Amino acid sequence: MIIDFHTHIFPSFFRNDRGIFFPEEPAFELLYQPSGSRLAGRKEIVEDMDKEGVHKSVIFGFPWKKTDNFRRHNDYIIESVRQHPDRLIGFCCFDPLSRHAALEAERCLESGLSGIGEIAIYDSGFSSEIIAALKDVMDVCSRYDVPILLHTNEPVGHKYPGKQPMLLNQLYDLLKRYPSNRIVLAHWGGGLLFYSLMKKEVQQALANVWFDTAASPYLYVPEIYRVAGEIVGPEKILFGSDYPLLKPSRYFKEMESSGLPSRSMEMISGENAARLLRLTS
Repeated sequence: MIIDFHTHIFPSFFRNDRGIFFPEEPAFELLYQPSGSRLAGRKEIVEDMDKEGVHKSVIFGFPWKKTDNFRRHNDYIIESVRQHPDRLIGFCCFDPLSRHAALEAERCLESGLSGIGEIAIYDSGFSSEIIAALKDVMDVCSRYDVPILLHTNEPVGHKYPGKQPMLLNQLYDLLKRYPSNRIVLAHWGGGLLFYSLMKKEVQQALANVWFDTAASPYLYVPEIYRVAGEIVGPEKILFGSDYPLLKPSRYFKEMESSGLPSRSMEMISGENAARLLRLTS
């Protein structure tokens, strides 16, 4: 079974006239103002899943600052899962600094969603203020036994929309603050996984951490799949396409060309996600 762990869909309310949201939602403008940035809905993702051979997708929205925006978007995710329960798995999303964040997380999980994410901070990275503010949300995740997916990016290399001023020590501090939570780091964790080669402390800090492959073809050479599997183990890697940014088939071609063992590819493509989401024993 192929499970895409990282996809974004938007209701027509946000898709049809995106520009009206830019003044009050600078992060949304940052990512979706550039020409060619695509917004897709549930109809499009299910059709594309059929074309690409994807059995299930984890869907989520956007970390809107305005409460009305993230509630409306989360309602769309809830509705989408109810319309396609065999194909779509929903996560809820919001601004982690919102005073309504934990209440919204609980509301969405009570409504049948399966996790939280993609939580992103596009202006400061995971500062100490952000790490502390996540406590109530992390507590909700623990009570409902669900994972949380965090946006990360590498602190070096070329610039692109959404690349935040992230320091790996900030991210590391966050993981140490919440060691019992099951945390998924998007985009290969910004390269944090490579520090699992250190002799002391880091492996323990990453014990409850998984890494998704979202946007990998834009960031790393194909060998990342084989090398990451050797460092953290293929069981800690989740296929995520960042739909509609890239098609899943592009990832599978890179996995095949990387020298990744077929058994590892099966785990990354869906088995790991199924276990993390409690879809299998």
